[in-house]
This record gives sequence, structure tokens and C-alpha cells, in this order.
Amino acid sequence: MTQLFNDPVDFKEEMLEGFVSAYGRYVKRVPNASGVMSLEVPQPGKVSVLIGGGSGHYPAFCGYVGPGLADVAAMGEVFASPSSEQVYRCTKAVANDAGVLYTYGNYSGDVLNFDMAAARCLAEGIDVRSVQVTDDVASAPRGEEGDRRGISGDFFVFKIAGAAAASGSTLNDVERVTRYANARTRSFGIAFGGCTLPGQSGPLFTVEEGRMELGLGVHGEPGISSADLRPAKEIAKMLVDTVLEDAPPDAGSRAAVLLNGLGSTQYEELLVLYKDVHAYLIDAGINMYQPIVNEMVTSLDMAGCSLSLLWLDDELQSLLDVPCASAAYTQA
Repeated sequence: MTQLFNDPVDFKEEMLEGFVSAYGRYVKRVPNASGVMSLEVPQPGKVSVLIGGGSGHYPAFCGYVGPGLADVAAMGEVFASPSSEQVYRCTKAVANDAGVLYTYGNYSGDVLNFDMAAARCLAEGIDVRSVQVTDDVASAPRGEEGDRRGISGDFFVFKIAGAAAASGSTLNDVERVTRYANARTRSFGIAFGGCTLPGQSGPLFTVEEGRMELGLGVHGEPGISSADLRPAKEIAKMLVDTVLEDAPPDAGSRAAVLLNGLGSTQYEELLVLYKDVHAYLIDAGINMYQPIVNEMVTSLDMAGCSLSLLWLDDELQSLLDVPCASAAYTQA
């Protein structure tokens, strides 16, 4: 369970204070708001990228703020959207003549509050566009991709958005390539145990011993089905097959790969799993580009993992290569 806290009510605020204290070389607090912003913004003529969502997913979302990535992150309480007021204040802190792109996971509370903030900003003459991340293949069938949740694929979409903005693209182009990256990203997750909110004595869901949950979200939701726990090699094949079966049209064979830990699965376990993921992707004809095995979008202390692929072309690969620096991810 989550054990290190003072008053659970203060968990998010104290987390942000600690984050800025540790990583003040990248970020500072947004004045009078629940968020952090890059030390280098606002920059006249550069599109600002705003990401955000609930706490409990570190390094999403504050860990991805810095040069070449997001310019600001609006942070809500644990597993709760930031309010429209907080998103608005974070927007005002980084807005300039080039406009602002919002990108965040596709959850109803986030959509509502980010849309309300965007409408308020548009009324004040700030050009705001929004791209929801919809990478989770388990949350809606093929043909209904717009209804899917955002999970670990958030990372790839945020990276592309930040790189496009840092490269001097217009707001139209940043929005276009961010939508394109989202459309070419697919993820699927499994869990071996639920997560526990600060101050609570039990997890939001439990997994029977010897079982695993398939197709879970990152807010403590159980999976869409359960199955017997299997050896790592069989789990790797299930993850790979599920993601590849939902590959976007004209996907090609080149892909960025992320094996993401959800909070309490050990890195050594992830590496054991990745050995077989890697082999199965090679067998499937996938040319992997800079694979990552890391915790990039977590769910407090949840035990589990997810696999994400971003199918690449020359444009997307060049944007992945754009340098960035943040507390959680640096591209030299």
C-alpha cells in the first residue's frame, strides 16, 4: 500500500513541493495553481504544450516538463482531473502569441475540465487546441478508437508534441502531428495486484492468487477480464499479439517500443519479460527503435505492466530524436 504520507488530503500538494525541491533545475511551480512549468517558458513565438491529469501516475505528468517536452503540467488530486480553474491558470502562465496545445488522457473528467478551460481561454483570445490520448486497445473496439482511454501511450504522444513545438512548428502543425502520433500508438496492460490510495487500508481492487487482470486502466480500475497467471514468456506473447492485432492501417514495420511498469513490479521482472517481448516483435517483423523498459505512466503501487508501440515514419522518428530534458526523461 501507499505508506509515505502525512495527511492524505495533502498528498498531491506535498508531492509537488517535493518534486520542485528536487528538480528545480527543470521546473518551478505555476503561480497560484496546482501545476509545474518549465524554467524556459513562456517563449515568444513558440507553441506551449500543456499536459496534465490526476496525481498517482508519476512520472506522468510533472516528470515530463522541461525543454523539448511539455511546458507545463496541470495536476489534479490522486486519480482525479485537475479542475478547469487549475488548467486555466496553468494555461495563462505559459500562453503566448503562438498558442497552446493541450494533450491528456481520454477520461471524462479530464475532457470536461480541459474543454471548459479551453473555452475560457479562447474567449480571451488565446488559441488553444486539444488532443486526447486514446491508446488503450482494451477499452473500446477497433473502429471506436476515439472512445479509448489514454494509458502508457501518453508518453509517446507527449514526446512528439513537445518535440514539434520545440522545433518551431506552428500550432496547426503541432496539433496535426500530435493527432498523428496518437493515431499510431497502441497499448495493452495487465495487473497482478491493485493499488491503494493514500490513507486507505485496502486496494481499489484485488486479484486472486494465481490470477491476473487483463486490459486494466491506470486509475485503479480492474481489467476487462481475468486469466490464470502464466510464465513471463506466455505473458510477453499475449501482450505482443494483442497490440499487433490492433495495429493502425498502413502501420509499416518500424516502431518505438515501451514496456511500462505500473508501480511495484520490479525492473528485473520487466527485463525478464522484455527479453521475450523483444524476440516476439522480431519474429513479427517489427524493427524496434530505441526501446524503453521503465516506469513512464504508473498507478501508485499497482503491480503490473503495459506494452506500448508507436508505429514510426520518418517524421515521427525525427521528432522522437529531438533533444529534451526533464526529471523523468532526457533525450541527448
